[in-house]
Amino acid sequence: MIPTGWDAATLEDLAADVTSGSRGWAKFYAENGNPFIRITNLTRESINLDLRKLKFVRVPEDSHEGTRTKLAQGDILMSITADLGTVGFVATEPKLASYISQHVARIRLPRGICHPRFVAHQLASERHWKVIQRLNDAGAKAGLNLPTIRSIPVWLPPLREQRHIAAVLDAWDEAIVAAKKLVAAKEQRLAWIRANVLAGDVRLRGFAKTWQTGPLSRILIEHGETSTGREEVHSVSVHLGLVNQIEHLGRSFAAASTDHYNRVLPGDIVYTKSPTGDFPLGIIKQSRLTKAAIVSPLYGVFTPASRELGAFLDTLFASPAAAERLLAPVVQKGAKNTIAVTNKNFLKARLHLPTDPREIVALSELVEAARAELDLHQAELKLLRNQKRGLMQKLLTGQWRVSESIDALSPGAVPA
Repeated sequence: MIPTGWDAATLEDLAADVTSGSRGWAKFYAENGNPFIRITNLTRESINLDLRKLKFVRVPEDSHEGTRTKLAQGDILMSITADLGTVGFVATEPKLASYISQHVARIRLPRGICHPRFVAHQLASERHWKVIQRLNDAGAKAGLNLPTIRSIPVWLPPLREQRHIAAVLDAWDEAIVAAKKLVAAKEQRLAWIRANVLAGDVRLRGFAKTWQTGPLSRILIEHGETSTGREEVHSVSVHLGLVNQIEHLGRSFAAASTDHYNRVLPGDIVYTKSPTGDFPLGIIKQSRLTKAAIVSPLYGVFTPASRELGAFLDTLFASPAAAERLLAPVVQKGAKNTIAVTNKNFLKARLHLPTDPREIVALSELVEAARAELDLHQAELKLLRNQKRGLMQKLLTGQWRVSESIDALSPGAVPA
């Protein structure tokens, strides 16, 4: 239902100039020159362009296609193949002539009729994404043609309200960008600790005892416990550690009987023995659960000499390079990327470790503090993303109206 005081229109009703990039521009690719916007530069998270993987072209001065597809401030961009309906916005006048690929449409709205940034936010909303999917050209290959784009409907409040709504959503975008930078900084700090401090290259103040290299059997014990029938089935995730299969995967992949499944106690170390993404020899994680769980009998489960030592191992082997250095000498890889390693051989893997138990505790505290900071900023980022999603649902459909003063709407302060 269209909100009171809003108008319904299509992009064609707004006299939008809609075009797309030309084919065959690969011959114009260059190491530098004019920016060339592709689907890669559009993102679902924001209408701001992601220019980290920017390509360049050198277009002949007399090129008609260059003139036709040249970008200007206020242009709305939309992917018309592959991930349909991803929206970008040209916020400032390009310093250099910039162009679009054949997989991107350019929507140019007349000045004064509507606020282009508001329209861009609306086109990027979940509601409009569903509309765009329904308008998708039928067939095996996803695609939007230009007449279809012109037929996309929009809801327009008064121009002043459009500007206010766009300003609110822009504020959340800025907050999300800032939060992402903080998360990246904390991730880099944890990676530095992992690569330097946990490797023994940089020592904590007050600790001078030498580190020694020895087998994992010195610090890990295979307790051999199996399911009691009361534990829930878990898998192991690269980023999340032990995760409940039903909660995170939607269903259980366990066998009909789990009596033989390995029991994981809080603080235990689990080795998956299966290739996963950047970890071709398997992943090693500590259970950070507060109660026992069970995992596939194919996994190795071990109790560390101390919980702090387990945290040390968990953080160290979050690095693909560190995990491969440890496992390569004891793991055999099959022709079809299979892994052959027994728990006994896993415990023969050799690792460089502190000999002072107090240093292990100090390193664990350092790691836990770094993790806590990262978790905090990741939670803040998730909150901002959820807030923005809610704001888009409310503001872009008129359920919430923005008054002359928008001071009450700022990141972290959302109306009930």
